[in-house]
Amino acid sequence: MAASALQPERHLLLIAGSGGGRPRPLLRMLPPRAPLPHRRRRWPLAVRVSSGDGGGTSAVEKPSVPGAVGVDEGARGVEELEGEVAGAWELRWPPWEGLPERYKLIGATSLAFVICNMDKVNLSVAIIPMSHQYGWNSSTAGLVQSSFFWGYALSQLPGGSLAKLFGGRKVLEVGVVIWSLATALIPVVAGFMPGLVLSRILVGIGEGVSPSAATDLIARSIPLQERSRAVAVVFGGLSFGSVLGLLFAPPIIQNLGWESVFYIFGLLGIIWCIGFESLKGKQLGNNKGLLNLGQSSSGSDGLVPSAVSSESSDSSLEDLQNSLKDVPWGAFFKSKAVWAMIYAHFCGSWGHYTCLSWLPTFFSEELNLNLTEAAWVSVLPPLGSIVITSIAAPFADNLIANGVDTTKVRKICQTIAFVSPAIFMMLSSVDLGLPPWEIVAFLTSGLALSSFAFSGLYCTHQDISREYASILLGITNTVGAVPGIVGVALTGYLLDSTHSWSISLFAPSVFFYLTGTAVWLAFASSEPQDFSKSGPES
Repeated sequence: MAASALQPERHLLLIAGSGGGRPRPLLRMLPPRAPLPHRRRRWPLAVRVSSGDGGGTSAVEKPSVPGAVGVDEGARGVEELEGEVAGAWELRWPPWEGLPERYKLIGATSLAFVICNMDKVNLSVAIIPMSHQYGWNSSTAGLVQSSFFWGYALSQLPGGSLAKLFGGRKVLEVGVVIWSLATALIPVVAGFMPGLVLSRILVGIGEGVSPSAATDLIARSIPLQERSRAVAVVFGGLSFGSVLGLLFAPPIIQNLGWESVFYIFGLLGIIWCIGFESLKGKQLGNNKGLLNLGQSSSGSDGLVPSAVSSESSDSSLEDLQNSLKDVPWGAFFKSKAVWAMIYAHFCGSWGHYTCLSWLPTFFSEELNLNLTEAAWVSVLPPLGSIVITSIAAPFADNLIANGVDTTKVRKICQTIAFVSPAIFMMLSSVDLGLPPWEIVAFLTSGLALSSFAFSGLYCTHQDISREYASILLGITNTVGAVPGIVGVALTGYLLDSTHSWSISLFAPSVFFYLTGTAVWLAFASSEPQDFSKSGPES
């Protein structure tokens, strides 16, 4: 009994840590007495431990010890703790409640890009049953798929200019509405070729303004040390959208018909717009720390507590004309770095767009997979891209943060993005008697590693000019859309003529990947340039 009285601490700790019914007899063994003075000082420690663990059970059990030995304040402490824990959970829901506004906007933009590529890849799956229903050959199917890129190319420069004038948020929102409505219109006009082509052109126009809008947001709001990750999060949504589109399109088509995939995916964009309006309302309701969601600011941090004020249409058109006149077009095309970005964008887009459009058909016809199997296998490259992007982005940002020259980092990343798919495509195109799963593995690895471009080419627009980043991306993306028009259709024509996937799909992509690498290493630069000053490249 004396030993028990001398060691009350151990008994109390056992009671606090057991959480069961066994320690109760120990409570009766202890003589009733006043609480030890140091017990009250342990309460803040219990609060910190429970909130750090994130659970409510241990938070109630630990403070219940004083109450078990007869302390009246213990019961009140338990109630206070439960209220604090509940309050903490309420403050943390929704999870993004306490995030800075720039992170919320980047997350919403990434989600828009997810829906963007879902609406882009749904036709690459639906084209197979549509071709069977309407009797299209490969050339006609290629024409239908390439029509998307006509609108995509036409909207790049206007999208960049509009993003600079009105802000990327507004332009992105309008773009989502256009491509979503046009996607839902496709089943209505599918039997009428001009109408089908026009609807895909509208989808391309809506999606074409999105990269410039996103680039405008990133250039204004994200510092250099976080830029690779911001670009990776936003443009990585494209890969995730390809994964979701290729996963969900086949079962939707098989169970509900190919028309339903366009209705459902189009509806997702409208839902996004409604949610984005809610986010916009919350941002405008709190001016403190608000992002520059409107007109461009000449400040260095890109954060201003104001948005675009409402103007008349005549004033807006006049501002747009003045804005286009102020753009130093001549200085852009005197820069070797800009030309390197243009050609690199063209080369990367050739391999990306042709594979995005034709890989499901390649897997179906060449590897003898059914519609669902072909679509599921086509998921692997964009799924691998998500993994590679999560590695490449912090890799590039950490190199820059540690003092490595930004130009050198961009060249390393872009070289990996070009050389890797070129090597694996060459291995896939040569008849080595490989089983289908090895060809799938080669293509998946090469196309996944091409995601290093998000930390290479896609960051250089913001690197060399924050003010004109959206317009520079509009220029390079306009040229980058040409492979979607020419390459996708040419692949179908060569396929009908040669019946060789190596010649029609892989050989042109390998050529552009290798020549793009040479040009990028020779002329690319991330040094900031003042294009507003006339004269040679700075």
